[in-house]
Amino acid sequence: MIVGCGVIGATIAYELSQSPDRAITVLDRNLPASGSTGAALGVAMAVMSQKAKGRNWRLREHSLGRYATLLPELEAAIGYPIQRNQGILKLCFDPADLPRWQSLQAIRQEQGYTLELWTPEQILERCPYLDISRAVVGVYSPQDIQVNPTELTQALVAAARQRGVSFPFGEAVVGFETAASGDATTCVGVQTAGQTFPADTVILAAGLGSTPLTASLQQPTILGPVLGQGLRLHLDHSLDPSAAPLVINGNDIHLVPLGNGDYWIGATVEFPANPEDPESAIAEFLAHPPDPTLLDTVLQGAIAYCPALAQGNITDRWFGLRPRPQGQAAPVLKPLEGYSNVMLATGHYRNGVLLAPATAAAVRDWVLGRAT
Repeated sequence: MIVGCGVIGATIAYELSQSPDRAITVLDRNLPASGSTGAALGVAMAVMSQKAKGRNWRLREHSLGRYATLLPELEAAIGYPIQRNQGILKLCFDPADLPRWQSLQAIRQEQGYTLELWTPEQILERCPYLDISRAVVGVYSPQDIQVNPTELTQALVAAARQRGVSFPFGEAVVGFETAASGDATTCVGVQTAGQTFPADTVILAAGLGSTPLTASLQQPTILGPVLGQGLRLHLDHSLDPSAAPLVINGNDIHLVPLGNGDYWIGATVEFPANPEDPESAIAEFLAHPPDPTLLDTVLQGAIAYCPALAQGNITDRWFGLRPRPQGQAAPVLKPLEGYSNVMLATGHYRNGVLLAPATAAAVRDWVLGRAT
């Protein structure tokens, strides 16, 4: 039983579906990618990340490698392409950051990856639409990608369905049936308003919804909401008409080409006043519309390094709540304490799309007994 069908839950379902002896059910009160996944931009920075070792790097590296095979697999299964971009260029404006990037470039070379440092002239040659007047260096990662989170999740669901995975959407989980099992407790059923689903193994991948679920199991895992706003902008002409436009990042503001002159721009990072009380923080966010001036500030930041965006028309604005763990590192990827058959795969904060394949592999190995 997998609870939650954002990109994390859908990827777990797809990976587990490759074991034909498993009966897999994914529960979600909403349709796929209705939560934070649907509000994400899908920018997956792995090689470009300053994480060079430890768990965070291992997860990023695994995901990057799996995406190279996963996306073609899914496209072959569903019969149509998933929107994505190959290559990310980060603009750096502070000379003090240059030694840090030079050090990372050397580390990545030893690890077998390419990380290029472009001069302002090289940036302008590849991307003549950018303002390089303040740029010190451009950090280019040809391996890193961007993928449409909603399209990816829907493709994962469709491919998993082909392998027999059940997706009874509209089923909100309201509780669990448990039984004592030695020194640990076993979850034997997942309860919705209409029925109880028998369970041998339970994966909690419900994002912010994981907090009340774990609380009902007397092991609360606190995930605080962090608001993110983004927008879609249309230009009469594409900035880069080539077949391989780049995702641009400057001052942590993403510019994502979607084709036909359309771009995603984002995103804000807005923390609640009281992150340790997620229920009240979520209620506060949902009770009041997001501050549009913060998103306008992001747009102006993008225009600062790409002036042509000032001529565009905003065609959409949206927001979503990201699940950020409190008191522990993101993501929360471990068995639930005190339970023999419940796994947490949640709290990915701003890196759900990036870390979905590695998360799914870790869960799969745990379910199949390959890892503790």
